[in-house]
Amino acid sequence: METLRLFVDAHDLTSAVSRDSLKRAAEILRSGGTVALPTETVYGLGANALNASAIEKIFAAKERPSWDPLIVHILDTEMLQRVTSSLPASAEKLIDAFWPGPLTLLLPKNDAVPDAVTAGRPRVGVRMPQHPVAHALIREAGVPIAAPSANRFGRTSPTSAQHVAEDLDGRIDAILDSGETTHGLESTVIDACEEPCVVYRPGVISLEQIRAAGVEAVMFRESAAMQTKAPASLPSPGVGLRHYAPRAKLILVDGNGEAQIARFRELAQHGQQNGMVVGLMLADVFERDLNTSQAIVFRWGKWTESEELAQRLFAGLRYLDGAGANVIVCPLPAPEGIGIAMRDRLLKAAR
Repeated sequence: METLRLFVDAHDLTSAVSRDSLKRAAEILRSGGTVALPTETVYGLGANALNASAIEKIFAAKERPSWDPLIVHILDTEMLQRVTSSLPASAEKLIDAFWPGPLTLLLPKNDAVPDAVTAGRPRVGVRMPQHPVAHALIREAGVPIAAPSANRFGRTSPTSAQHVAEDLDGRIDAILDSGETTHGLESTVIDACEEPCVVYRPGVISLEQIRAAGVEAVMFRESAAMQTKAPASLPSPGVGLRHYAPRAKLILVDGNGEAQIARFRELAQHGQQNGMVVGLMLADVFERDLNTSQAIVFRWGKWTESEELAQRLFAGLRYLDGAGANVIVCPLPAPEGIGIAMRDRLLKAAR
């Protein structure tokens, strides 16, 4: 299969190139094909969410197991009604507060949605993306788009079209290239049918923000079994088993302040002294007194700038992988704000 590379300028959707790319991508989706598309979180691998044979192509291209459900991306409330059967009161509050944006709601599934989308479960993950290209593509296609991250299953999520091509070139119909994504982490996933609501996957929208919107919510806690063996089906995207992982062994450094910096330096130097090809996710404060001459370095950003670190996390892991590191040493951000989501991704990647 030849994978088309289509270009869209997110700042000029009316240009001839952008219009032609959106039209071609929409035609592919309507005809049952697969298109990787940018969202404000990561690039997703899209197909018509109401077409069972198109959904099968997502699973085949990603080598994704059938027990892992997908997220459906919609344009408006009319399209929401096409994929859900009802809307709990908490969902209405969350929609008012955070849509369009990086929040996925688990809602009662409409019968029109194939069971493969939800891994056979009665609730479907739905979100209304904020990215102008994703929004324009859904409008042009006229169908809801199921779109998990556009990477091989378990691998590091893609934040650029080039990342998508590294994993899926020749396996999907097209890549809609619109540069790097904004947030760099997947959406927050919350079950709006439970009382209190359950946050299954932390993301850009924090638990504190959800509660501030007047919605009672708690964090989901994975069981040990979910972390080690495949289930019949997962309750939500992004939980259980190893996810977001580079090929290299990932070594995480927890803690804070000088103790964390010292431990990072110790592990980095130990790897280099023992003949390993060491990759470093190097935030500014960790560079002090560190000899990096024999390491592969990704300059992650300022340790105090959590949004920047989140946006560059997956790009850094992919860079170090591609540069040949067989061990990656990475400090763990503090468990607050978007740092909670980064820790979630890194801890799953290091399993």
